[in-house]
Amino acid sequence: MQAVRIHEHGDIGILQCESAPNPKPKTGEVLVQVKAAAMNHLDLWVRRGIPGVPLPMILGSDGSGVIAQIGDDVTQFKDGDNVCIQPLVYCGHCHFCSRGQENYCDKIGILGETQDGTYCEYIAVPEANVRLKPEHISFEEAAAFPLTSQTAYA
Repeated sequence: MQAVRIHEHGDIGILQCESAPNPKPKTGEVLVQVKAAAMNHLDLWVRRGIPGVPLPMILGSDGSGVIAQIGDDVTQFKDGDNVCIQPLVYCGHCHFCSRGQENYCDKIGILGETQDGTYCEYIAVPEANVRLKPEHISFEEAAAFPLTSQTAYA
């Protein structure tokens, strides 16, 4: 697959469109064919040099697409579902997650900052990180919602 990746921090010239391995969904994950990815200020901050970002990194926190494959134990989605990708990644088991306060998770992460993001053709994410896309909005509109709404929620 093709992906936009950085290998170092800097200006826009460091963005590289390159081949990357096709991800495979693990147990509890879905593989999403990305139809749209929205730019977010986080993408600029990561590119410019947020300390601690592992490199190389596929950028992109916001996205939407179509489920291409489901992993074992996925129960709420099926192949072909149109989805929005929620970028906040959490463990699901810590004290906060068990109370429904995932935004305080001990192991919280964000797609495109702590793990590869949505500027790619395919991304594997936990089932908990996708929501059905409303039929009346486009993939482009759906891609702009997730991190913005997460910011308001947090």
